[in-house]
Amino acid sequence: MEKAREYLELSKEESESVSRLTIHPHRVGLDCSFYERFTLRGIQVDRVEPGFVSCTFKIPPRFTDKNGSLANGAIANLVDELGGAVVQVDGLPMNVSVDMSISFLSTAKVNEELEITARVLGQRGGYSGTIVLMKNKATGETIAEGRHSLFGRRPSKM
Repeated sequence: MEKAREYLELSKEESESVSRLTIHPHRVGLDCSFYERFTLRGIQVDRVEPGFVSCTFKIPPRFTDKNGSLANGAIANLVDELGGAVVQVDGLPMNVSVDMSISFLSTAKVNEELEITARVLGQRGGYSGTIVLMKNKATGETIAEGRHSLFGRRPSKM
């Protein structure tokens, strides 16, 4: 436990740097949150169709682990965000994640470009199932595959 505490402890310089950050309050529905801005910055949306989103993303240093590889948590975050985006209906609240299952198949390094596709597998009532596939754009190698289940309100049929 002590080793973990030491690893996570900030130096005086790091602590001062963090304390200088200005984080404005999030206005739901009007602005991206700090979290969304931090995690989604740099994603380029290439194609959007009903039930399908295709993006490219150059891996930034903030998404890497201590070895310079794309962190598993970053992969999970992208599955969550893009799996949710592909079922989002304008004017309705965001869906809530119910379950995610991710297969981590390979690694990618900082500055490598990913091709990320998300598509809807099916919907029944307010329940949606999506799949998010991440590939190294240069080699075509699959980095991860995530299945994401969500629940949310559906638009009225009236």
